[in-house]
Amino acid sequence: MRRTTEEVTTMYDVIVVGAGPAGLNAALVSGRQRRRVLLLDSGRPRNAPAAQMHMFLSRDGFPPAELRRIGREQLATYPNVEVREATVTAAAQAARGFTVTQADGVRESARALVLATGQVDVLDDQVEGLSALFGRGVYHCPFCHGWETTGMSLAVLGHELPQVMQALYLADRFSGDVVVCTNGHPVPEQAAGKLAAAGIAVEEAAVARIEGEEGAVQLVLADGRVIERQAVYHRAPTRQHSPLAEQLGCRILPDGCVRVDEFQRTSVPGVYAAGDTARLEALPDALTFVITGAADGARAAVWLDQELFRADAGLGG
Repeated sequence: MRRTTEEVTTMYDVIVVGAGPAGLNAALVSGRQRRRVLLLDSGRPRNAPAAQMHMFLSRDGFPPAELRRIGREQLATYPNVEVREATVTAAAQAARGFTVTQADGVRESARALVLATGQVDVLDDQVEGLSALFGRGVYHCPFCHGWETTGMSLAVLGHELPQVMQALYLADRFSGDVVVCTNGHPVPEQAAGKLAAAGIAVEEAAVARIEGEEGAVQLVLADGRVIERQAVYHRAPTRQHSPLAEQLGCRILPDGCVRVDEFQRTSVPGVYAAGDTARLEALPDALTFVITGAADGARAAVWLDQELFRADAGLGG
């Protein structure tokens, strides 16, 4: 019989929202400690366009989709872990923990939550073709893709200081042929001299569209000129993939990340966050690496488990 929108059935020990590396590992660690776990996932991972992931020991160059598949396969061996395809639209504190509401109205309850919902890259929809090539010729991260673009002709699309700094980094490590396309904006004054000293050209004309394929990308300018490059880097702004942290009252940092402490705890007791959805306040950015997301998930699960254990044993905080 189908559950109604008002029905809350099982009290799980932990509900994990998001089944990327952070969420999968949080569910795995919690499951192995015999916790009753529900893992909910909308099926829209941030790195879906990427064919490979890097800097993951023993899995360098591995397809991220395959990692997710294997992770789910391994979770299936633990009968106390349930994986469900569902979008979570709401979360709230309750008398005995938390409730989450799925898009179909079904509600579930848990003693604790792990938010591993990630972020979304907000691509400029005024540049035609940018989203289609993102991850397939247009890349966001020199750590993730720099090695593969060594020696290539590169463009950096963007005019803000962090984007322009990316051009300096690429020229320092990977290529002697880098151009910055500021898309109709002036280059930041404090960066102009450094770009010139590094031999990095600047093109301030607006970019109408990006076309081509991996290894051969064309930036078509509004005035009709075409810049031929082998790869493009674009550090897009991001936003939270899900509003759950805000709904729960978690503290949000100025860049939109959820603030966590060294234990992956948010400002709301019983709510943990892992992966690129969150970061320590002392760090300037949330790391977007697969391996650090998995590590965050393990860390959240370990300390969440200990919190529940101490509460059950009457040991306090």
